Amino acid sequence: MKKEYRLLVVDDEQDMLLLLESILENGGYDVKTVLSGEEALAEMQDNMPNLVITDLFMGEGMNGMQLMENIHKNSPLLPVIILSGQAQIRDAVQATHMGSAAFLTKPIGREKLLEQVGQILITSASGKKNKEFSDSIIYKSNIMEELVDLAVAVAATSVTVFISGETGTGKEIFAKAIHEAGERRNKPFIGVNCGAIPEQLLESELFGHEKGAFTGAASKHDGLFQAASGGTIFLDEIGDMPLSLQVKLLRVLQDMEVRPVGATKNIPVDVRVISASHRNLEAMVEAGDFRADLYYRLKVVTLAIPKLSDRYEDIPLLADHFLEQFAQANNTSKKKLSPEALNYLISADWPGNIRQLNNVIELCATLSKTKNIALSLAKSGLQDRSTQMKTLKEAKSEFEKNYLISVLKMSTGHVANAAKIAGRNRTEFYKLLGVHNIEPGKFRNKDK
Repeated sequence: MKKEYRLLVVDDEQDMLLLLESILENGGYDVKTVLSGEEALAEMQDNMPNLVITDLFMGEGMNGMQLMENIHKNSPLLPVIILSGQAQIRDAVQATHMGSAAFLTKPIGREKLLEQVGQILITSASGKKNKEFSDSIIYKSNIMEELVDLAVAVAATSVTVFISGETGTGKEIFAKAIHEAGERRNKPFIGVNCGAIPEQLLESELFGHEKGAFTGAASKHDGLFQAASGGTIFLDEIGDMPLSLQVKLLRVLQDMEVRPVGATKNIPVDVRVISASHRNLEAMVEAGDFRADLYYRLKVVTLAIPKLSDRYEDIPLLADHFLEQFAQANNTSKKKLSPEALNYLISADWPGNIRQLNNVIELCATLSKTKNIALSLAKSGLQDRSTQMKTLKEAKSEFEKNYLISVLKMSTGHVANAAKIAGRNRTEFYKLLGVHNIEPGKFRNKDK
């Protein structure tokens, strides 16, 4: 596998160097280790790394702070992570003020180290917007702005990416955009839904099989990893992959070789792996339903796509985009949402996210007899009035009405007692009853 980032690790303890080297190399990085700050500076004269990780306290020579200071004299933007097992709070504060990218305490867990390294490398990489990428993702919200910035930086590398998000949020669109914005854009992009293929066929689909490997294997079949060689394979719903196949996938990711079913030799492949799931993989790992080692291997960089209701500012742009697509696909003039219809859609809950919005827009555009799509049609298209978000005024009014009814029931319609419970005088209470058209006599005990 091509290693895009080179890391320089500095520690005066050989055992710690070996441990860090193992973690980082298994994370997909090119790692060089040295035993002192002086060796680190000498190494950097010939081979400049993308990131330096250094111990704070070293036996002789310069310490981690001094090393970072020397590095930043000539390379002020080079990120430096400082590690320490005996640091004080003042050390962490000093390191931050001196420009460390992170200050981590030993012992550090594998996941946390890889997460910190991945995030720092991405944010320090040159991250100019890729116009093609931005054009393929429709957005204006700040939450999506930050996500696209991260995705653009990721696209310039071959680092393994995990995309999380609810069903219908556009995980595959993001995966394709990352592929198209990277160096592999002219090579295949192949997606596979790991939950849509029967377990007994998934291994063959991914890795291929030899003729006669199993009943029905009448000819040799190259799997999707081979078909995607040079490009990107997108493993959607990776959380649905059976445990028996997870260990084989892990081996492929580590060695970049596949062994077809029934074969005796491995076949090298060169693919970028992007995976996705709507499920909580961390919880699955804790429950024993997903391998921890595979989880860490896949989750080098995570893109968490927000649900549509958390990016409501994007709904007008998305709706307009889908109306444009519909008009082009059906060779008709483009229709528009009325202001009332658009406001209704913006306030909806959208449990099906972007996919649901697209379906609703297509239905509205199909059924609308006029150029403007009316509110009634938008409501009909959504097919669930309960998904409409109430305004704050409406929510307050509903609460107030229900509260007044409750205190009247408690006081069996006795207004003076109800007003006392509510902390209002009788005049104010009667005004509130009038606003909500509530008749207190309906709550009186008829038997008395």
